[in-house]
Amino acid sequence: MFPEVESFFDTQTNTVTHCVWDRASKACAIVDPVLDYDPKSGKTATDSADKVIAFVKSEGLSLEWLLESHVHADHITAAPHVKAALGGRIGIGEHISDVQDAWNSIFNYKEGLETDPSAFDHLFKDGDTFNIGTLNARVLYTPGHTNVDVAYLIEDSAFVGDTLFMPDYGTARADFPGGDARQLYRSIKRLLELPDHTRLYMCHDYLPEGRSEYRWMTTVAEERGNVHINGMSEDAFVAMREARDKSLSTPTLLYPSLQINIRAGEKPPAEDNGISYVKIPIE
Repeated sequence: MFPEVESFFDTQTNTVTHCVWDRASKACAIVDPVLDYDPKSGKTATDSADKVIAFVKSEGLSLEWLLESHVHADHITAAPHVKAALGGRIGIGEHISDVQDAWNSIFNYKEGLETDPSAFDHLFKDGDTFNIGTLNARVLYTPGHTNVDVAYLIEDSAFVGDTLFMPDYGTARADFPGGDARQLYRSIKRLLELPDHTRLYMCHDYLPEGRSEYRWMTTVAEERGNVHINGMSEDAFVAMREARDKSLSTPTLLYPSLQINIRAGEKPPAEDNGISYVKIPIE
């Protein structure tokens, strides 16, 4: 049984949102929806998410799940907006509380908890199974990029978040709080133990040199040739990944994204003037 997949590429953040659905029942899930955000003005818009909503409606689909592969540092989730329009439940990995705790400390949120795991409708554990109509789905815990990362294996298709990129681009950074290059290597190896024909859907593509078109789907067989993994021992990968991460700049949307995404997409509480603010630590 093969799920149908329609993907939507956001050019501002190089993020791919996937709508995966069951032809028989018309049930669907949306993976990693994007809210438009202008970091210069602080203004948000819903154009990207509205394209996904329009597609779901045009196909007569019924949204059951909004699936977050992790707490994103490069875009703000549109899950609450999509949920308001289409229903569904927002799910993320059970280790969200670890990520919330780490960023609560960084942002100096007093007493914990302006954030809470219950902001999400469902927390997935490794090995959990669920259904999208008649499609069978299984959760694979894939820490390394962050401590909350999961992949969603839906029949023959795995939605891998930021753990992997296309084979010609490589792998995710592992230097955020809770990230770990050694865990990342082991998570990648776990994904590459899936059958060769398994389709792997990425959360991003950055168009590496030598390729003229964006791509976000490959197979396990192709991904085994990933430029960061092929022939690489665990120790060599860790050394490469840690050295590479030191050279990377901070994502443009890191601070606004984290403060909103750890709340399942809700803005920080408004202050007495009715406006929400995000913090930027100054070192």
